[in-house]
Amino acid sequence: MSQMTATQSSLRSRSMELLMAYQHNPSVEIRNKLVRLNAGLVRKIAHRVSHQCSEPYEDLEQIGYIGLIRAVERFDPTQGCAFSSFAVPYIRGEMLHFLRDRGSAVKVPRRLQDMQKEGQRVRLTLTKILGHEPTDAQVANALGVSLYEWREIKIAAKNRLPLSLDAMVCQQIDSQITLGDTLPDTHYQTLQRLEEDRQQLQGALNQLEEKTRAAIEFVFFNDLSRKEVAERIGVSPMTVTRRIQRGLEQMVALLQPQVLQTDP
Repeated sequence: MSQMTATQSSLRSRSMELLMAYQHNPSVEIRNKLVRLNAGLVRKIAHRVSHQCSEPYEDLEQIGYIGLIRAVERFDPTQGCAFSSFAVPYIRGEMLHFLRDRGSAVKVPRRLQDMQKEGQRVRLTLTKILGHEPTDAQVANALGVSLYEWREIKIAAKNRLPLSLDAMVCQQIDSQITLGDTLPDTHYQTLQRLEEDRQQLQGALNQLEEKTRAAIEFVFFNDLSRKEVAERIGVSPMTVTRRIQRGLEQMVALLQPQVLQTDP
């Protein structure tokens, strides 16, 4: 195992332990530790979203932390979902809500925006002079651009406007389909991902040595103290702690390929 892989495994193990601890004893201190451990997830999503809009990366990053905090507060480790998969919709959702409130979420170069506004003024002027709506060629000629470029400017401006989910994409006598009908059921997809992740977590847990698996289940699922667990499985409390740490690291190693597939 390379040094970087070992570090990532250690961070995932620490994050899983903190998430379980936070579920049983929510505190600002634990929550802030989890936010710091998963800050890279926010930065990765902010970097991608910043290339699709005109808002600064720094603003998106700050908004993303709000989504990360909400994910920490709502995450249930016993459901068997990888935290990264669970947190992504919250982080990206906060950024998209922010963009929606700020206006257009599609980045259009400033030059094209200015040209589109100038084109509107030219079109109104030509309409008054000609007595009718000017053609695209006439507007383009007045602006000093090619017909192709003017049409590209119009398309860019149109694409900045949000579409209604009630807009028809297929309209027949026996079939009327709106844009909203074509969108996936995100609630169902989330439940499906949660079930898949739960099965993966249970599978990893089942591969642990019996006493190690029992120690993890007693401490994190049954909320027993390490002393109580030690008495039940016939080892010392220190051995329970070591078994839990080793077991979490083994689970992270077993789950890592699946987690990487679900990362954004």
